[in-house]
Amino acid sequence: MRTRLREVVEESRRIVFFGGAGVSTESGIPDFRSAEGLYARGTGTRYAPEQILSRGFFDAHPEEFFAYYRAHLVHPDARPNAAHLALAALERAGRLSAVITQNIDGLHQAAGSRRVLELHGSVHRNTCLGCGRRYGLHAVLAAEGVPRCADCGHVIKPDVVLYGETLDPAVLRAAVAEVSAADTLLVGGTSLQVTPAAALVQVFAGRNLVLINRDATDYDRLATLVVREPIGQALGRLTYGASSDDPHAPAQA
Repeated sequence: MRTRLREVVEESRRIVFFGGAGVSTESGIPDFRSAEGLYARGTGTRYAPEQILSRGFFDAHPEEFFAYYRAHLVHPDARPNAAHLALAALERAGRLSAVITQNIDGLHQAAGSRRVLELHGSVHRNTCLGCGRRYGLHAVLAAEGVPRCADCGHVIKPDVVLYGETLDPAVLRAAVAEVSAADTLLVGGTSLQVTPAAALVQVFAGRNLVLINRDATDYDRLATLVVREPIGQALGRLTYGASSDDPHAPAQA
């Protein structure tokens, strides 16, 4: 199986990677739906995580939203793992054309990936709901309680897609175009249960569909190759474009 994954990558000329929360668990960021994930942990309040992470809750209870958001969705000390680094190396080698991610942590960019389509936004981008002024993550972390704009005093909202909001149409269109043009689609760290993102797999018409996930998905039967191991372990063996003095290089196999 390990050899076959390398063979697929070597025979591919236009790879697209589509990943979910499982890509970042090896960086210490919990996922959502596993037995150890955020949804299983509860919130310590009478509200469910899905309720807190909704636009309606954000508007009605911003104090409670930001308390949960800072504690559980923002991980400023997290660092890219072997999966992030391997994908960046594949891009530098000219084999990978885009990373499409459901994650909001910015770790793909931190690893060196340049073409990253963030379906659910990013904690590193924040916007004042009043005047539209843009802020970085520091503004949210440094604020006590609800972060407010220094110019107009309105609430600063993280540019992340909450329940009840729609994906950015431009980002989704770009993702569809990338998947449609790929000869290999690597899918990792996602249960493929979140819509409409999961529908991207249905757009793929290329040669190789590779699923890297610890648990089974509804798309396993359609895959060219299914890899049942942590994604960092699987992708970390791919060292294309990495030299011994490359600071972004994944560990050698």
